[in-house]
Amino acid sequence: MTDDTTDTDLLNTPLHGRHVSLGGRMVPFAGYAMPVQYARGIIAEHKWTRENAGLFDVSHMGQCWLVGPDHATTAAAIETLVPGDVAGLQPGAIRYTQFLTGEGGIIDDLMITRPSDPALDGRLFLVVNAARKDVDYAHMRARLPGGIALEPIEDRALLALQGPKAENVMARHCGAAVDLAFMTAADADFDGIACHISRSGYTGEDGFEISVPADKAGMLWDTLMAASEVESIGLGARDTLRLEAGLCLYGHDIDETTSPIEAALTWSIGKRRRDEGGFPGYERIRRELTDGPSRRRVGIRPDGRAPAREGTEITVSDIPVGRVTSGGFGPTVGGPVAMGYVETAHSAVGTELILTVRGRAEAARVSKLPFVPNQYKR
Repeated sequence: MTDDTTDTDLLNTPLHGRHVSLGGRMVPFAGYAMPVQYARGIIAEHKWTRENAGLFDVSHMGQCWLVGPDHATTAAAIETLVPGDVAGLQPGAIRYTQFLTGEGGIIDDLMITRPSDPALDGRLFLVVNAARKDVDYAHMRARLPGGIALEPIEDRALLALQGPKAENVMARHCGAAVDLAFMTAADADFDGIACHISRSGYTGEDGFEISVPADKAGMLWDTLMAASEVESIGLGARDTLRLEAGLCLYGHDIDETTSPIEAALTWSIGKRRRDEGGFPGYERIRRELTDGPSRRRVGIRPDGRAPAREGTEITVSDIPVGRVTSGGFGPTVGGPVAMGYVETAHSAVGTELILTVRGRAEAARVSKLPFVPNQYKR
């Protein structure tokens, strides 16, 4: 969960002081100093989120607006870069999609929201990965047509409240949040603070992401942390939670060499887009939809207790068939879990695999994803 950024280069989120005061172990991540864990430790933080409500600082993510004259025009513009059906978004709805290369590889994955306020017609709210936001912004600026403006948002923080008790906590401060269904969003008042709140997240649990003015982020954080159901959660548990939920991490499970079809993200490409195309890499996507990809992202359950980390070779009958892209101990599962790419012929659930872990051959099998059933509020 670290990168090569030196400490002197690191940026701080508006909540940096809170993390330090809570004893957060700060590490470099995507150019920011971020808490990997607090005193309770990763496993305790993971379990707390599954059972209660975990509070994450995700202010390092990129938030931006695309602005055009009306929804149809702005949606048509962004659809030249992504395979998701953005034109069909209803007010207040969120779409998960990807920026693609001309060869169909994934530049980044992102969330696109159509605002619910009619006064904001023509705007789209985008949240992109922290490590890719500069790449994404340059990609959009170079390719979006005239009349569509990209407006990065630099004065807002982003918090995520995740877990089965998140709704009860939010209900005390923002009644409008409770009315949201999964993958919808609205502007709302949180104890007098104007926020943009989405019912979404990266843990497989019910929860919310809250975009808040940077100068109000500390106040909102403190209010949420005052609840008995809430504990602060670091990047370490965020990673184990998303792995159990079968969710991709950019730069590991998806990158510019992987297509959405290989990555088991076919569900994110609507029927109209599959039929019509009009986005980068469409020829590859169409071919893989018709003929199937040569490899697929799968869940993997090692039979033993040894975790299979990223880069672990996967073999069948002593023949290499793929590699692990994410792996570790799943606290909710109670054992090691992993994801990786294997040749399609070996991708069926139940297929027996061999993982080379620390020079030892360890038995494993292809497993259905997610490893832990999601708890989204539909």
